[in-house]
Amino acid sequence: MSTPSKLHFSEAVLPTISKLGNPVIPADLDAHSVATSWLNKFKAYVEKSDVDGITSLMIDSTFRSNIFVKNPDGSDVAPTHSPDEALAVYWRDVLSLTWDIRTFESTPKIRKFLQDRLQTTKISNIELQESPVPPALSRPFPDIVWIQFFFTFQTSVANCYGIVRIVPFSSPNSPGGLDWKAHAIFTAVEDLKDFPELTGPRRSFAPNHGKWEQARKDEVAFADKDPAVLVVGAGHSGLETAARLKALGVSTLIIEKNGKIGDNWRSRYEALCLHDPVWLDHMPYIPFPPSWPVYTPAKKLANWLEHYAESLELNVWTSSKVEKATQDPKTKTWEVQVTKSDGTTRVFKVRHLVLAIGFKGGEPYIPSFPGSDNFKGQIIHSLHHGRALDHVGKKVVVVGACTSSHDICVDYADHNVDVTMIQRSPTYIMTTQKGFPVMLKGMYDEDSPPTEVADKIAASFPFLFAPATGYRTANHIAELDKNLLDGLKKRGFKVNNGFKGSCGLLLMVWTKAGGYYLDVGGSQYIIDGKIKLKNDSQIKEFTENGLRFEDGSELTADVVVFCTGLSDPRSSIVRLIGEESGKNLKAIWGLDEEGEMQGCFRDVGLQGLWSVMGTLSIVPRTEIEELTLPSGNFAHCRYYTKHLALQIKAQEEGIFGERY
Repeated sequence: MSTPSKLHFSEAVLPTISKLGNPVIPADLDAHSVATSWLNKFKAYVEKSDVDGITSLMIDSTFRSNIFVKNPDGSDVAPTHSPDEALAVYWRDVLSLTWDIRTFESTPKIRKFLQDRLQTTKISNIELQESPVPPALSRPFPDIVWIQFFFTFQTSVANCYGIVRIVPFSSPNSPGGLDWKAHAIFTAVEDLKDFPELTGPRRSFAPNHGKWEQARKDEVAFADKDPAVLVVGAGHSGLETAARLKALGVSTLIIEKNGKIGDNWRSRYEALCLHDPVWLDHMPYIPFPPSWPVYTPAKKLANWLEHYAESLELNVWTSSKVEKATQDPKTKTWEVQVTKSDGTTRVFKVRHLVLAIGFKGGEPYIPSFPGSDNFKGQIIHSLHHGRALDHVGKKVVVVGACTSSHDICVDYADHNVDVTMIQRSPTYIMTTQKGFPVMLKGMYDEDSPPTEVADKIAASFPFLFAPATGYRTANHIAELDKNLLDGLKKRGFKVNNGFKGSCGLLLMVWTKAGGYYLDVGGSQYIIDGKIKLKNDSQIKEFTENGLRFEDGSELTADVVVFCTGLSDPRSSIVRLIGEESGKNLKAIWGLDEEGEMQGCFRDVGLQGLWSVMGTLSIVPRTEIEELTLPSGNFAHCRYYTKHLALQIKAQEEGIFGERY
């Protein structure tokens, strides 16, 4: 992988060898010994609540990337240092020290955080971990080297773990001429001390002769009791949340409006297939079989979700709808009105209401254009598109140039339907064949560590760090995809290099939920002309027979399919909980200044209300291109549903601390 000769703005955070004084790493370096020495010092300082001592073991930095901060005019805020001189330091915490999800960047921020929280959390029993990943020297890029290692520790209520990456400074006065400092520390809750998951050796050992079937019917019915938690939506994020809660012994019921679990995938367009590989998509407790295809067809996934709910004995009411939810101002419990499949109504009183209603509530967004009422053809959103055979013999225009648009256009082309793609803005293109091995190798592939371990490592990298690695990775992938990208450019298709035009896929996913296509063949259809392309002017209005553009050109159509994403997430929530409660909602979606998601798997401003409704987008936009998944990235939900469940369990047991 090539290393740029001149640093890009995003690379300011990278602890490159040159910034560290060009240290020489001996070939026989004992990474285990170095990690042990660093952690022993860390442990001693923590036991004494010596904040200055702890920060002395870390890079001393005042750097603030401001990568997700905007000026009042919407422009980016510049980094506090030039890329050539800056170094960054991070501490990311998931619940263990903050009861929240936070990232602290810079020594002053970390020092203040430790001064506020170190003594109250009562950290103890810090121990280096030898497995499943022993301390090891790693070179993620030719000019970057660090030692990564795991450690465990306890707080007053939880068993926790940490991951540290230490980098070598050239220091003649240190042993071996190297002074190892932490570039990033990650801490997170593993489980609650007195309330571990009821799995493995804690599963039920009681025999059950002829009683199981009736017991399950009674449990699902909730005839004479209310659950502690009501989950709205039985997509994968709702099912995973319920599975996590069940493992913790928290009574939970899922309300699903569709007739069958998985219908949110069955009802999508026929050509839908996951573009994420199988190693990213495993679900908690039951991984996909080793024979599972790398890319999962939507209807196959739908059947798997049914199997998942049945195998884990999750309580689900299908063909049921949540009509409204109101919070008692005194008790803070939620009264949730549900219309059941038989038409009767049930009002639940629950302490926790979890919204797993799909990305942005699953509400389709179709931009408004003059003349649509006069259009003689059919206007549909990709959510309501079925199959190409429905439109054989017609002229179809597909608005959008990202994942769903490509999938739908390919399906039309395969059935000899005249189809034109309208590209409104540049698209990031990465082939899955060449891109994913670069991005996921060693983490999510056939030879990767256990999924749970990979998830922990992935979570240990702050989003604030992602632009730097994304920039280098995107350049490398673009080199591998050069022939395809050149073919698209020659055809007139507009491409870019990802987030901020340079930082690749991941932050396109997390900041826009669109603007990209993970190519599984659709790009070649454009290059070959099987999919027509129009991107030289923006849509102005509908005509009776098609679309007119701002430059005066027209395009005839019998069908216009909008692959234009989904609506504002707040509207779906406010419609459910009411305008008055909606006034107290915090921002949902959008990365805050710490690079953390707002309103997902954490406090939303109303006690007992939680949002897990998909996690592909972080910035609230209304004109995004369609996204790959209807209810959120599997890997992200897999990891953070555990921490949502831990928060609920801690609150149920009265051991939840104060959020920081």
